Formats: sequence, structure tokens, C-alpha cells
Amino acid sequence: MTRGKQKIEAQRRNAEKNQKPKGSQLDARAVALKVSCPICKVQLANEKQLGDHYGSKHPKENPPAVSS
Repeated sequence: MTRGKQKIEAQRRNAEKNQKPKGSQLDARAVALKVSCPICKVQLANEKQLGDHYGSKHPKENPPAVSS
């Protein structure tokens, strides 16, 4: 067992190690994904990806018109 200063230093190091990382990748992902497929509700970054998605996942459907 550690005592005194060693114990305090060990607790501080463990607290820093177990601290949650700042910022969330989920928040950044939500900001980046702006377009969603109305059929399967997958979220995409832009209209070009939506067109590619329709070509591969929904080949019989026409992609929606680009809304600018």
C-alpha cells in the first residue's frame, strides 16, 4: 500500500487516465451528416453521396431532386 504523497499522486494519475475525452465524435458526426435517404433513413454528407447511394442500394428508384 502507498501512503501520503504517493497515494495522492496515484489517485491524481488514475483520475486523469479515467477522465472522459473532451468533445464527442457523435456530435461531429451529427453536424457533418446533412442529407438523409427518405427510403432507408441512412444519413449522408452530401447530394453526390445520395446519388451514389441510390445507384447501389435503390437502383429501381430515382434519386430526389437536389434542393439548393
